[in-house]
Formats: sequence, structure tokens, C-alpha cells
Amino acid sequence: MSDKDTVTKDYMQDREIFADAFNFYLYQGRQVIKPEQLRPLDATSIVLPYGEEGKPVPLQRYRDVLKSVTAMEDDKAAYLLLGIENQSEIHYAMPVRNMLYDAIQYVAQVEEIAKSHRRSDQKPETRAEFLSGFYQTDKLLPVITLTVYFGADEWVAPKDLHGMLAAEEDILPYVDNYRLHLIAPAEIEDSEFVRFHTELSLALRYLKYSKDKIRLKALINEEAAFRSVSRKTADLVNVVTKSKLHYSEREERVNMCEAIEGIIHDAKAEGIEEGRAEGIEKGRAEGIEKGRAEGIEKGRAEGIEKGRAEGRAAGKVETLLSLIEKGILTIADAARLFNMTVPEFEEEAKLLKQ
Repeated sequence: MSDKDTVTKDYMQDREIFADAFNFYLYQGRQVIKPEQLRPLDATSIVLPYGEEGKPVPLQRYRDVLKSVTAMEDDKAAYLLLGIENQSEIHYAMPVRNMLYDAIQYVAQVEEIAKSHRRSDQKPETRAEFLSGFYQTDKLLPVITLTVYFGADEWVAPKDLHGMLAAEEDILPYVDNYRLHLIAPAEIEDSEFVRFHTELSLALRYLKYSKDKIRLKALINEEAAFRSVSRKTADLVNVVTKSKLHYSEREERVNMCEAIEGIIHDAKAEGIEEGRAEGIEKGRAEGIEKGRAEGIEKGRAEGIEKGRAEGRAAGKVETLLSLIEKGILTIADAARLFNMTVPEFEEEAKLLKQ
């Protein structure tokens, strides 16, 4: 399990945080689900579907958090099984994944009811009740799974089963849909955060603006609650967003205004260092290019000068050869004028005639 999975699971297991998430989503922030009403359930689910030749095939799944609750509203009791799935990354098959979790819970309820009938003296009244083990008067508890996305981006993955299907529109009405219940910070309006009543509001607001450091700093400075948050909330946003917040491990409460200043200071230092490195690299490249250009120019000038000198020398040799042919000079005289031996002058004349 990654650090993100560990910290988000631990955070959402808190009864107050758990209740706050469902009250926000189900009851628009009204405090219907009380933390003390929540009872933890085994998050490990096992169901035995039938495989080849009717043989049972064990299927095991692990939920993040699962609790039962008796929610009271208008003197009416609502018995619910509530599950939370934490996502630090977008999951493109989340509707099917949560649908399986819920189906396993319903199968487990049916099996438990059937077992309770076998243990009791209550006999089935019909053959149908006998075969299914589930009586006509039996009822199941609703199962609601809420996905909490701990990311700054909008949830771009499908939000229901129909969004995952390759099917024509005229077929979809005959395919039962399954809708994803989702809390995604980027999709919550700023005015809606007041519907939360715990630090879950601060955590989600931090996540929403975690990629916009200017807006995030303004939010933290404006909101007084950020000046003293629990260590658990600070750890959550620090790990999930990889913020590298500056605070002591011994602190029980964290001043996020001071903690985020460390990020900004580090960002400035990193910017200066990156700028220096880029400047050195750019200067080196420009120096090499300039040196190459200067070298080419100098080489061209030297080549021209050398060519001119060689041209003048060749012209002088030609003149002397002409004088030798006319009998005015001897080869020895011409060689002496060039400070050469006779064989050296003859070789130079030979090269010139090629």
C-alpha cells in the first residue's frame, strides 16, 4: 500500500470525517448522520459465485472503509451500510468497481438472512422461500458507496456504467445503470464548502488549489482556520500533494500559513538555482558558437592571405622560368634568388607546371 493510500484510508476512517463526507453528499450538510451512530464493519468481503459445473469460486475484495449507521431524520430511522473508496488517482473503471463492492454486500446480506432463518424455528411458508432462503417479508439494508477523490483535477473518467458501455442509445434503456457517487474537490463550488463541518473542508479546499500556488497562498492567508489545523489534516495534504510543507513532527497543531511559506521559499531557491544553471548552459553554448564563428572568420582570413602569398610566389617562379628559357638567367641564378638549391627550385618549377 502506497503512502497516499495509507494516509487517505486512515483519514477517512475517522468517524467525524466519515459522517461529514456523507452528510455533505446525502443531506446537503445537514447533520443527519451522527459520528457516534457509526459502527465499523469488516471491510473484507467474500462472495462465492458459481463457476464451471456449479462449483463455487471464492471472490474476495477489500474496501477502504465500511460502516453501518442508523440515521434519524424527522423521527424516521434509516438503516444504511456506508462505504468510502479513496482515490488519489483517477480510475476509469470506478463505476464497475464500486458496483461490485455493493453487489457483494447485498449477496452477503441475503446469505446472512438465510442463515438466520435456518438457525431459528421460523419455517418457510412457500416452496419459493424454501429454495431461496430469503422470505417474502425479508428486506435488505441500502448500501451506498462514496468515492472521495484526493486530486486537484476534475474527474474526467466515467461517472456511471452507461458511460463505459459501447452500446447504441436504443439499447441503453434496457441496461441497468450504476451511478458513481463522487466527491471531487475541483467540482465543488467555493460557496459549497460551508456544508462541511470538519477539517475535511480545509483538506479539500487545499487540494482544489494545490496546483495554483498563488491562489493557494491567498486562500490559506484569508481563512483563519488554516492557522491551526490538526496534524492529521496537515499530513494528509502534505503526502497527497507532495507539498513538502515545513512543520515539526512534534507539532499537534500546524499553522499552514507558516508551513506554506517554506514551500514558497524553496520554490524561489529552486527557481534561482534553475535560472543560474540555465544561464551557465546558455552562456556556454553562446560562447562555443561565438568561438566557432570567430575561428571560421580567422581561418578564412589566414587562408586568403596564404593563398595570396602562394600566388605571388608562383607568379615569381613563372617569371624566373621565362627568363631562364630566354637565356637571361641560369637555373642556379634563379634558385639563389629564392634561397633554394638547384634541385629544390627544379622541384618547385615541376609542381607549378602540373
